[in-house]
Amino acid sequence: MIEVQHLRKSFGEVHAVKDVSFTARDGHITGLLGPNGAGKTTTLRMLYGLLVPDEGTIRIDGHDPLTDIQAVQRSIGVLPDNRGLYKRLTARENIRYFGALHGLEGARLESRIDELVQDLDLTDFIDRRTEGFSHGERVKVAIARALVHGPRTLMLDEPTNGLDVMSTRAMRRFLLNLKDAGHCVLFSSHIMQEVTALCDRIVVIAHGRVVAAGTPDQLRSATGQDNLEDAFVKVIGSGEGLLA
Repeated sequence: MIEVQHLRKSFGEVHAVKDVSFTARDGHITGLLGPNGAGKTTTLRMLYGLLVPDEGTIRIDGHDPLTDIQAVQRSIGVLPDNRGLYKRLTARENIRYFGALHGLEGARLESRIDELVQDLDLTDFIDRRTEGFSHGERVKVAIARALVHGPRTLMLDEPTNGLDVMSTRAMRRFLLNLKDAGHCVLFSSHIMQEVTALCDRIVVIAHGRVVAAGTPDQLRSATGQDNLEDAFVKVIGSGEGLLA
C-alpha cells in the first residue's frame, strides 16, 4: 500500500508538486492522471526514492523511503518514464542483472525470467541485444525487469505508451492479474480508455495539487459527465477539488 500526505517539491522557483495526498491500496489499480507538467512524474520519483520531497510523508508497505530506502526498494517494482535499458545487453541479460541486484541467483532467477518471458510474450526477442528494439519491446523488457524480484507494490509511468493494440490488450490482462493476486498497482497515463478499463480509483493532479480523487463512477457523477474524458477535462479546468 502507498500512503502519501501533503507532498511538496520545488526546483528553484518552479513548484512542481505543491500539495499531493492520496492512498493506493493493495488489490487495487490506482490511476494517476493529469495534464503535462501537472507533477505526476515528480510525484512518482519521490515515491521510489529518486527525489527527496521538500515536505510531506510517504509510506510504502509501511516503510519510509527517506529512512529505509532498501526496504522500499525490495517492496517495489518501478517502470520509470526513461526505460533505461543497457543497449549492449540482451533482454534476458538486462532482466538477469536486475534480478541479481535484488539478490536472486541460479535456478531461482532463471525460473523467474522464464515466467516473465511467457507472461509478457518476450520469446521472439529475449536473447537479442536491446539496441535497436522497438519502443514496445523496450517497454516490455523494462516491465519484466521491474517485476523480476516479485515486488508487492508497482509504480508504472505510462506502461502502455507506444504499445500496439495486441500488446496493449496483453498488458491490461497482465496488470489485472497482478491486481487479482493482491498487488498494489499505481500507474500514470494519458489514455482514458486505459484508465476506464483498469482503474479502481483515480487521483487527478493539476498544477501540482490533487484536484479530484475517487472511483471512475464517482468522478463522472460529481462532474455530471457521461464519460471519464469529459469528467477529467472539467476537473482540471475547474481546479476546485472533488472527492479528494
